[in-house]
Amino acid sequence: MRKFFLITFVLIASAIVLPSALSAARINEHANQSVPHTALLSGVAAKIDKHVLQTLQKGEATRTLIVMAEQADVSAANNLKTKQEKGRYVFDTLRATADRTQAGVRAQLDQLGLSYRAYYVANVIAVENLDANAAFQIAARPEVGHISANPDVHFIEPVSRGPSTEAAAGVEWGVQKIRAPKLWDLKFKGKGIVVANQDTGVQWTHPALKNRYRGYNKKTGKADHSYNWWDAIHNDIDGNSNPCGYNSAKPCDDNDHGTHTMGTMVGKAGANEIGVAPRAKWISCRNMDSGTGRPSAYIECFQFFLAPWDKDGNNPDPAKAPDVVSNSWGCPPSEQCNPDDIKAATENVRAAGIFVSVSAGNSGSACETVEDPPAIYDASTTVGATDIGDALANFSSRGLVTVDSSNLRKPDISAPGVNVRSSVPNNSYANFSGTSMAAPHVAGAVALLWDAIPSLRGDVDATETAFFNSAKRSVKAGNQVCGGTSSANIPNNLFGYGRLDVWKAYKKSLP
Repeated sequence: MRKFFLITFVLIASAIVLPSALSAARINEHANQSVPHTALLSGVAAKIDKHVLQTLQKGEATRTLIVMAEQADVSAANNLKTKQEKGRYVFDTLRATADRTQAGVRAQLDQLGLSYRAYYVANVIAVENLDANAAFQIAARPEVGHISANPDVHFIEPVSRGPSTEAAAGVEWGVQKIRAPKLWDLKFKGKGIVVANQDTGVQWTHPALKNRYRGYNKKTGKADHSYNWWDAIHNDIDGNSNPCGYNSAKPCDDNDHGTHTMGTMVGKAGANEIGVAPRAKWISCRNMDSGTGRPSAYIECFQFFLAPWDKDGNNPDPAKAPDVVSNSWGCPPSEQCNPDDIKAATENVRAAGIFVSVSAGNSGSACETVEDPPAIYDASTTVGATDIGDALANFSSRGLVTVDSSNLRKPDISAPGVNVRSSVPNNSYANFSGTSMAAPHVAGAVALLWDAIPSLRGDVDATETAFFNSAKRSVKAGNQVCGGTSSANIPNNLFGYGRLDVWKAYKKSLP
């Protein structure tokens, strides 16, 4: 029977590349009374991503995401008042839906002896080695929506990197540009707010970050990493040894990117005033192996942020969720990412009252270059990059979003992202350029605003509106027109509503 399933599945899959008459003829060669109707077989094959089919046709097993047909409806969370209520409701609803709909598939995967990880932040199961026989059987189940690839993908590299010495001027230019120090003067520095990044990891002992790590107790000098750190890299992805290893029990940065983005959110050490919200606390999840990630790792980190768990991955608690997550990575369709596979996770995290700040990408200056999830989603606050003179960076990706045919206007807003100085591993500092540097400015601004106006905490829609309505409109973007909009149109597909101004957002949000 196993041989029959394999032969039939491969023949049906080949219909994608072979003339229909030839495909049908080859199916009929193996016909017998137990063969399902050809239309049914074609329907099952249609539920499997073409890249997965191509691999299975070669007789190879492959990593996949089994996406369930039913995705939980958590829209009722919008009617709840507090972030804690929203988080608990979303967590309970998602987990109940996954438990109910995944049971049969998980039992079948167990029977087939396949290794997998099941998620609920999106109703998805990641399978390590799915072969053609198993793929056919799983895809035929009515509770399965589709089977996608789970490819290795590379993150958005900064367009430039340069070393830096100790600070001489105090507050970094980007922090000053968005007028964060004016809120500091009122004693609003992010106290009580928790920020997060999923990135290459973080050097938690960096002088600019150690005292801001939620897991560190300054009085005892000890750290508790439960609920504050998770490593979603469980084995070698990029083919090289990793300095952090895998399943790291404590925060570690195998690149330098994650330490840099975290520094822009909260960093401070002496004259090194690099962070927007220096009294906020931080947690983190590593989603890349030396800059190479997978959709399953991105989903896993979103799930950790929805309800962080202990060091063993147990006892998730939505009350310990961060307030804002900065995301400076992408999942390119050009690398076989399905544009929709991490959409539900992004939407569900936002529904839980967590602000999702996302870099727009560094594929500018052409139009229609905001093309990688999660930047393409309406649920993300997508951030372009500007320089010290409020000019839109040449590399900053522009809209419209056409990769998924949504035609969304993106980015939403812009922030400092050129020659941004922040922390890097080995207790050092460096200047990076990229939209990766812009997104954490917005994340830090959320911490300041929610500290200053507690009624906004967990209200992502109202917070976005505050930022959009107060953004500096006069960003220099030349005469470029993207998606029918130029810099004269607000919002536009160049820099969105304008350059972030957290001080003005605060003033406009006061009762």
